[in-house]
Amino acid sequence: MAKKVAKPKAPTKTQVMADLAEATGMSKKEVSAVLEALTENIRKALNDKTLGAFTIPGLLKITKKFVPKRPAQKNVFNHLKGVYEDREEKPASTKVRVTALKALKDMV
Repeated sequence: MAKKVAKPKAPTKTQVMADLAEATGMSKKEVSAVLEALTENIRKALNDKTLGAFTIPGLLKITKKFVPKRPAQKNVFNHLKGVYEDREEKPASTKVRVTALKALKDMV
C-alpha cells in the first residue's frame, strides 16, 4: 500500500505575520498595525453609506451588492425532481464579491 503524502496547508495568521515582518524588516507589532489599518479601510469602503468597492492595487477588488428580498412563490416547477413545489420567501441580503486582478492572476 502506498504511503499518503500530506497536502501542503495554507499558512496561518502567525506565519503570514512573521513572513511579512521578515520581508519588510518591520516588527510583528508594526505589521499587525498595518493589517489592522487595511482592515479598517476596507470596512469604511464597504460601509452602508459608501459606494461599496475597495481595491488593493494589482491584487484584489472587493465589491458589495444589495440583493432585494424574494417573495414566496407557489407551484414552481423543480426541474431536478420533476414536480411542482412552493418556494419560501428569502430576506434581503448583501453579497460580498472578491475579484482577482491581473497581477494576482499572473502569479498563479
